[in-house]
Amino acid sequence: MKLNVNTEIALTYLATRKKQTVIASMGVMFGISMFIFMQSLMKGTNDYFEKMSFNSTPHIRLYSENKVADNHMLVNFLKDPSEKILINPKQLIQTQGIINPYGIIKEVKANPQVANVTPQVTADVIYTSGSVQINGNVAGVNIDQEDKMFDVQSNMLEGDLHDLNKVNNGLLIGKGVADKLSLHVGDNITVTSGTGSPTIMRVIGIFATTIKQVDDTKSYANIVQAQNLLGKDRSYVTDIKINIKDYNNAPEVARDLETMTGYKAEDWVKANEQLKAAFKIRAVILNSVIGVILLVAGFGIYNILNMTIYEKIKEIAILKAQGFSGPAVTSIFLQQAIYIGLMGGIVGIICGFGITYMVSRIYIGAGTLKYLPMSFYTPHYIEAICFGILTTIAAGFFPARKAAKVDPVTIIRG
Repeated sequence: MKLNVNTEIALTYLATRKKQTVIASMGVMFGISMFIFMQSLMKGTNDYFEKMSFNSTPHIRLYSENKVADNHMLVNFLKDPSEKILINPKQLIQTQGIINPYGIIKEVKANPQVANVTPQVTADVIYTSGSVQINGNVAGVNIDQEDKMFDVQSNMLEGDLHDLNKVNNGLLIGKGVADKLSLHVGDNITVTSGTGSPTIMRVIGIFATTIKQVDDTKSYANIVQAQNLLGKDRSYVTDIKINIKDYNNAPEVARDLETMTGYKAEDWVKANEQLKAAFKIRAVILNSVIGVILLVAGFGIYNILNMTIYEKIKEIAILKAQGFSGPAVTSIFLQQAIYIGLMGGIVGIICGFGITYMVSRIYIGAGTLKYLPMSFYTPHYIEAICFGILTTIAAGFFPARKAAKVDPVTIIRG
């Protein structure tokens, strides 16, 4: 295939300056490979921490919020704004349970965005084994639904979580609770809630989430057993946990559920505000580093093309004297920048993938984290090549425009 004359000249300039071409391409390659590596690291760690937070936190939690009495009724009654009202706000006396929970669950399931719904009974308790007592909380759940939503099975150290459906007084305890009370599968433990009588329960399994606060306090029981601990009937439910198909839509769905049910709907973003803040800070830091790398690569290309123009100034003058227009000369040098970007971009993608893969095999062995979490996300590679080419075009534009303004008469006379 016959190349355009501008393209032939651009390739000739690149071929005659191999060293500078390779150096410029390496600058782009390094920038793009680091872009891919850092974006993969950022997304991989973010995905890992989000997954860890979802091991114990639903996308949306529906519960009865404690409310404080206000003075809005008095304000409506006393129309004169000059009259002052002295109040002593108190929490309203109300049940922690959700009224008609299974009716609400049926309504929630009708929402097309909802994937899973499960009720829960939460009870603050005291665990007693021998003479040792520690505070904690029992989550009364349907263990099959709980496992489907939070993958409880992946956290199991001992026992079978499905025994919770078979053993009436079964209890699945966190590793921290087991260690503090020296408990093993098959041992008995006394559990006492604030409103119920002490109940002897049997440890049917031990789990570890690697979240110390959870492992040191939490346990799972059958939802009926948790209701018995609190001395409540079978309709008593304290929380409804909801997972949706796209967890990014949780804030909007939570607002709709609050309006529909009248209960507080806390989405995972509000429940993990510090985690989301950490994600944003990490993104700003990494993107700043990537931007600096690509900027340095761009300056390298700019300098090389600038030097090429100074060295080829007579050839440029001859080209213009032979009838090459300003845009044609611009095209020659801009093509050089694009080819440098393409060469550096292709090699950079390969190197970026290789670095990401090698780092993903680094063994960490901390808690449930075995290897460094890395993401092989295809859009990152597309973004990288686009950013690389745009950087080289921007770097090559000013030298190319400078070449287009060369006056052949002045150069030839000089």
